[in-house]
Amino acid sequence: MDKIRIVGGNQLNGVIPISGAKNAALPLMIASLLCEDTLTLENVPRLRDVALLTQILSNHGVDYSVDGKRAGQDTMTGQTIHLNASNIVDTTAPYELVSKMRASFWVIGPLLARMHTARVSLPGGCAIGTRPVDFFIDGLKALGADIEMDRGYVQAEAKGGLKGGRVVFPKISVGATHTVMMAATLAKGESVIENAAQEPEVTDLANCLIGMGAKIEGAGTDTIHIQGVDSLGAHRHPVIPDRIETGTYAMAVAMTGGEVTLEGARGDLLEGALDVLRQTGTEITETNMGLKIKRNGAGISPVDVSTEPFPGFPTDLQAQFMALMTRSKGVSKITENIFENRFMHVQELARLGAKITLDGQVASVEGVETLRGAQVMATDLRASVSLVIAGLAAEGETTVSRVYHLDRGFERLEDKLSRCGAVIERISA
Repeated sequence: MDKIRIVGGNQLNGVIPISGAKNAALPLMIASLLCEDTLTLENVPRLRDVALLTQILSNHGVDYSVDGKRAGQDTMTGQTIHLNASNIVDTTAPYELVSKMRASFWVIGPLLARMHTARVSLPGGCAIGTRPVDFFIDGLKALGADIEMDRGYVQAEAKGGLKGGRVVFPKISVGATHTVMMAATLAKGESVIENAAQEPEVTDLANCLIGMGAKIEGAGTDTIHIQGVDSLGAHRHPVIPDRIETGTYAMAVAMTGGEVTLEGARGDLLEGALDVLRQTGTEITETNMGLKIKRNGAGISPVDVSTEPFPGFPTDLQAQFMALMTRSKGVSKITENIFENRFMHVQELARLGAKITLDGQVASVEGVETLRGAQVMATDLRASVSLVIAGLAAEGETTVSRVYHLDRGFERLEDKLSRCGAVIERISA
């Protein structure tokens, strides 16, 4: 497995281009299953998860092509992918594919809506909590689906097609909102999703579906109304910039000091996280290029934070913020409210000299004067990048192993950081 080697101590200065959002690109790609015409997606990040989902969609019969590199095109800008599902040849999503990436389970919604049948393996993904599929199943049942569990697979049928219904999620779920919203676009009649996720990625998917001909109102609020249509058609849609990548690099600058422009970043996509970052003493300015991040000279102030669904502080930035707080001038408390097993990075940060104590879902972080480089191991996608952030500020050399987690969600991380003065390199296995 590849490793990443970091020699800490350098400030970050320069420009980092922000990629298209992984968490938006994946449901958008899955939405291609809803129509016979071509869906074209722009600004798609070059990530391991995107490549894997392409393989999964191909298994269903989706044809795809990627626009070639144009002369002078920056390899860090997103790619354009054309997806055509005119001929779905298989409605089964097998274990060997779905087990590698949880989001691939979402194909159950479009397959059921368009083909009236789907057999999808129970999902895999990062080991950060149970994340049950009950909400997905109950939501599809509310649209008239008959669903059974069969030897690790979800077997779903909708003879005659799905029918509009009322779906009330007992707890906010981004994935379930994506899945039920896609399924409802082709259901007969009106569907209402209550306690829907309000994340920008849900709104981005809704905007794409509307461009394909869907009738959706209320995306971005807790209640979404969908009027089913007979079919969807071709559309061209740009993927929104990645708010988690934006927050990650902003915290890296706050950790190391310096001044970096996050090119293409949108502050409205993560206002809750940016407000917290400002409280640490980080200067954040919106420009016509994106967001300018600058750390003042007064050190890092401790801030208490709790993860919440959007528009609150995102769980996907919790590990990165914890890394930042290890160098604060005091004690901060970080409460994880979304996933019950998302503090696995704590022991790895401790190897760098961090002082962190856990009490259930609350981490108390006592800032230290100095972190020191060490060998550490990534445990999941966001935890792995928190170790990179800490390594950038640590004295000496840090080596992060199991970086395949990073490749799932961060496009050319080491190249983007090295452009801004970081001493960081990938060591190939």
